[in-house]
Amino acid sequence: MTDIRHLNQVDLSRRLGISVRTLERWRWLGMGPRFIKVGGRVKYRLEDVEAFEESRLCQSTADEHYFSQPAGSGVRS
Repeated sequence: MTDIRHLNQVDLSRRLGISVRTLERWRWLGMGPRFIKVGGRVKYRLEDVEAFEESRLCQSTADEHYFSQPAGSGVRS
Protein backbone atom coordinates (compact mmCIF):
# COMPACT_ATOMS: atom_id res chain seq x y z
CA MET A 1 0.00 0.00 0.00
CA THR A 2 1.30 3.44 -0.94
CA ASP A 3 1.78 6.04 1.77
CA ILE A 4 -0.21 9.00 0.40
CA ARG A 5 0.55 12.30 2.06
CA HIS A 6 -1.97 15.09 2.17
CA LEU A 7 -1.42 18.70 3.19
CA ASN A 8 -4.10 20.96 4.57
CA GLN A 9 -4.22 24.59 3.49
CA VAL A 10 -2.23 25.78 6.52
CA ASP A 11 0.55 23.28 5.75
CA LEU A 12 0.60 24.31 2.10
CA SER A 13 0.54 28.03 2.84
CA ARG A 14 3.62 27.56 5.04
CA ARG A 15 5.34 25.44 2.40
CA LEU A 16 4.75 28.02 -0.33
CA GLY A 17 5.18 31.09 1.89
CA ILE A 18 1.77 32.50 1.00
CA SER A 19 -1.37 33.17 2.98
CA VAL A 20 -4.27 30.77 3.41
CA ARG A 21 -6.43 33.48 1.85
CA THR A 22 -4.29 33.35 -1.31
CA LEU A 23 -4.84 29.59 -1.52
CA GLU A 24 -8.58 30.16 -1.15
CA ARG A 25 -8.49 32.73 -3.97
CA TRP A 26 -6.44 30.37 -6.15
CA ARG A 27 -9.05 27.62 -5.65
CA TRP A 28 -11.82 30.04 -6.58
CA LEU A 29 -9.90 31.12 -9.71
CA GLY A 30 -8.83 27.56 -10.53
CA MET A 31 -5.15 28.44 -10.70
CA GLY A 32 -3.34 26.76 -7.79
CA PRO A 33 -2.41 23.13 -7.17
CA ARG A 34 -5.12 20.52 -7.67
CA PHE A 35 -7.02 19.75 -4.48
CA ILE A 36 -9.57 17.36 -3.11
CA LYS A 37 -12.49 17.92 -0.75
CA VAL A 38 -12.96 15.34 1.98
CA GLY A 39 -15.83 15.82 4.39
CA GLY A 40 -15.94 19.54 3.60
CA ARG A 41 -12.20 19.94 4.17
CA VAL A 42 -9.69 20.88 1.50
CA LYS A 43 -6.68 18.61 1.13
CA TYR A 44 -3.74 18.78 -1.26
CA ARG A 45 -2.00 15.60 -2.35
CA LEU A 46 1.77 15.91 -2.08
CA GLU A 47 2.19 14.70 -5.67
CA ASP A 48 -0.10 17.48 -6.93
CA VAL A 49 1.75 20.11 -4.91
CA GLU A 50 5.08 18.91 -6.29
CA ALA A 51 3.69 18.91 -9.85
CA PHE A 52 2.45 22.49 -9.34
CA GLU A 53 5.84 23.57 -8.02
CA GLU A 54 7.57 21.91 -10.98
CA SER A 55 5.24 23.67 -13.42
CA ARG A 56 6.17 27.05 -11.91
CA LEU A 57 9.94 26.66 -12.28
CA CYS A 58 11.53 29.60 -14.11
CA GLN A 59 14.93 29.90 -15.71
CA SER A 60 14.67 33.68 -16.04
CA THR A 61 12.22 36.54 -15.71
CA ALA A 62 11.62 36.23 -19.46
CA ASP A 63 9.90 32.85 -18.99
CA GLU A 64 6.35 32.81 -20.34
CA HIS A 65 4.54 32.15 -17.05
CA TYR A 66 6.66 34.47 -14.92
CA PHE A 67 4.05 37.23 -15.30
CA SER A 68 1.03 35.00 -15.97
CA GLN A 69 -0.52 35.33 -12.50
CA PRO A 70 -3.74 37.36 -12.39
CA ALA A 71 -3.53 40.78 -10.77
CA GLY A 72 -3.92 40.59 -7.02
CA SER A 73 -2.88 36.94 -6.75
CA GLY A 74 -0.07 37.88 -4.40
CA VAL A 75 2.46 35.74 -6.27
CA ARG A 76 4.96 36.61 -8.96
CA SER A 77 6.20 33.16 -9.85
